[in-house]
Amino acid sequence: MTADEIIGYDELDALSARLGLAVDASELHGSLCGFLAGGGTLDGGSLTSALHLDAAGDTASASDQAMLQRLVRQSEAELADPELGFEPLLPADDRPLSERAEALGDWCRGFLGGFGLTGAGTHAKLSDEAQEILRDIETLAGSAFDFGDESEDEDALIELHEFVRMAAMLLHAECAGGRNRPTGGTLH
Repeated sequence: MTADEIIGYDELDALSARLGLAVDASELHGSLCGFLAGGGTLDGGSLTSALHLDAAGDTASASDQAMLQRLVRQSEAELADPELGFEPLLPADDRPLSERAEALGDWCRGFLGGFGLTGAGTHAKLSDEAQEILRDIETLAGSAFDFGDESEDEDALIELHEFVRMAAMLLHAECAGGRNRPTGGTLH
């Protein structure tokens, strides 16, 4: 894997297991995205320290640390992407629907935890829309999914995924938006 390659679900899940983290790839990515969306910065610290994650495994190797740093850069860039290219990191579409739905709930739980670490959720300055988005993500995080018609369930999961994707970008724009703008030149 080169330094420019996008980190996928399986690679991040393997890293989480190697480090002995008590979260899967979706929850780890959600935690990071919530932290970034809330305006959190690593300021040279480690991702696991910033997110208050205890690593039960061996100390992270240099390549594992590099992967975590790439994940941070990747997530920052995607959340601030003017083309709206952000995607929550979830299992591939060929995985069972129940696994993908559970991973979306894990991502939402992680997002809320990471966002909460920044203190942005307690800010009275959050717009009504942002507060409503957080409540909706909280509802998704605590949901148990019932499955019936596979086609309808797949459509519902796609809609929830799209809501979460847009919600993360909206919260990022509101809480951390100015921090990621280029410092030189004029914005058009």
